[in-house]
Amino acid sequence: MYKRERRSWVKHLDFTILDIICMLAAYLIAYVIRIGLFDVYLFGEYFRMGIILILLDIAVVFFFEPYKSILRRNRYQELKSAIIHCTIVFLGLIVYMFAIQRSFLFSRQIFFAYWGMSIIFVFISRLILKKQVRRRILNDKNRNVLIVVTTDALLEECVEDLLKMEYTEFSINGIVVIDVNREGETIHGIPVVANATDFYEYLKSNVVDEVFINGNTIESSEALSDRLLEMGVTVHYNLAHESKLLPNRFIEPFGSFMVMTSSMRIARPIELIAKRLMDIVGSLIGLAICGILFLIYAPQIKKQSPGPVFFKQTRIGKNGRRFEMYKFRSMYPDAEKRKQELMAQNEMDEIMFKLQDDPRVFPVGKKMRKYSLDEFPQFWNVLKGDMSLVGTRPPTEDEFAQYEYWHKARLGFKPGITGMWQVNGRSNVKEFEEIVALDTYYISHWNLGLDLKILFKTIQVVLAARGAK
Repeated sequence: MYKRERRSWVKHLDFTILDIICMLAAYLIAYVIRIGLFDVYLFGEYFRMGIILILLDIAVVFFFEPYKSILRRNRYQELKSAIIHCTIVFLGLIVYMFAIQRSFLFSRQIFFAYWGMSIIFVFISRLILKKQVRRRILNDKNRNVLIVVTTDALLEECVEDLLKMEYTEFSINGIVVIDVNREGETIHGIPVVANATDFYEYLKSNVVDEVFINGNTIESSEALSDRLLEMGVTVHYNLAHESKLLPNRFIEPFGSFMVMTSSMRIARPIELIAKRLMDIVGSLIGLAICGILFLIYAPQIKKQSPGPVFFKQTRIGKNGRRFEMYKFRSMYPDAEKRKQELMAQNEMDEIMFKLQDDPRVFPVGKKMRKYSLDEFPQFWNVLKGDMSLVGTRPPTEDEFAQYEYWHKARLGFKPGITGMWQVNGRSNVKEFEEIVALDTYYISHWNLGLDLKILFKTIQVVLAARGAK
């Protein structure tokens, strides 16, 4: 799934709020210096003018987009931007003051002092915030991983242009050169990770969120794009060679390129923010219940099977990212060693392992599994951001190693505690391809309403213990 870039005035909401605070601070200081805080009548007039100041600043942000490319501006460019921004708001206040024919109530000294201080405050605060934002972006370990697919002739120019996009929500982790084998070389500090023959194997085995296609690739770029979409990878396609419309697509700037971006599902930022807020609230409630379950079941777990109360296992998350997933332990400590002995009884196909009456599960573990109580520690993974309340179930490393390239499509979304598989039969679904079909359907048709529907249906399924593991 791909998050469509926000418009500048929404994307830089932090700078908008900071500018308003700085302007109000300058306005208040200028007022206190000139009048003080004890003239009640004048304070009411000036208070109303402060509200107009906020509205004017929002209008400037909305219509003029003063934060465009703000992270790439140097100090002199930022000073110029601060002067223009503050001057427009200042002139707006003057025009409003005369328009309401109450200019005689206001001190010119206050407004000119406010104008000068607002420029200084806005300029300095922007520099400080920009430094923090730049540091956060460059140190963000969760930035999307981008792979560049191009030809040898376009390689140098393409990489140079993309590297100019310094503060982005992705990091360029590798290059694939289609027509020449340059694997193992480094171009401007970025390794060439694959060629035409082993490209798909690299995608299957490594974390890749987005692919930028530039130039003629393999037999046709259309075929490559279609296959990448089947793997759940977001595709940015250079329009200089685009000839066929792709699903879920839109045109956007990508450095100095104009590309068509396509993905299984393109989400608006507000949708993802709402989903994350739902995850945080849900995880806090889930962890509170988890604490109660710990007091009830921890002594029983210890008594029936000495060892840790919690079970930790490496799972594969979004687009191949590894993370530690937590559960209440429901199996004996030697469960992983005994797994090979039980493979002949596996009720699923070869990739996944499920056994209805698993002898490795101790008695209280079976009780917890019947109502999925062993899953509650995963709310910690949700709060951390490794998982979501609703998503696709994360595979183990052994399962992931057996994936075909099209299976990776189910990892194009953050994994969840529950999902389409769980509410459509849970363990009664035996075919892995059916699970992949359910998960890819969920990703392609995702919306908040579908998440809520799955959550409510999950509660019904769990309480009825249908398809319990």
